[in-house]
Amino acid sequence: MAETLHIGRKISKIRELRGIKQEALASELGISQQAVSKIEQSADVDEEALVKIAKVLGVTSEAIKNFSDEAALNYFNTFNDHSTGAFNNFHCTFNPLDKVLELFEENKKLYEQLLASEREKVQILKKQS
Repeated sequence: MAETLHIGRKISKIRELRGIKQEALASELGISQQAVSKIEQSADVDEEALVKIAKVLGVTSEAIKNFSDEAALNYFNTFNDHSTGAFNNFHCTFNPLDKVLELFEENKKLYEQLLASEREKVQILKKQS
């Protein structure tokens, strides 16, 4: 249940859905990519920083706090050809489920790289002893 309250993960997911890299977010905020990474690993984020991050991501701080994968999928699935107002000509150009699968594959690749790196370290340590 703690994951639903993890603000950093919510920032990361929104950033990824918006197609923004950590480096780009960092540049807009005037901080390092490592600082963005640390924020995204933090369960809590300072309100002032959250407001700045939200502005760069094009959402409100409340939207970040209330973000959930289910809500995001529901949001994208509500668009249809009868949209009105500012989104009159908006058409979702991707399937949200495809995006989720793409992110899963990216995370899988990163995990596999990390695992390979750890195996290499073990081999080096075995040779040294």
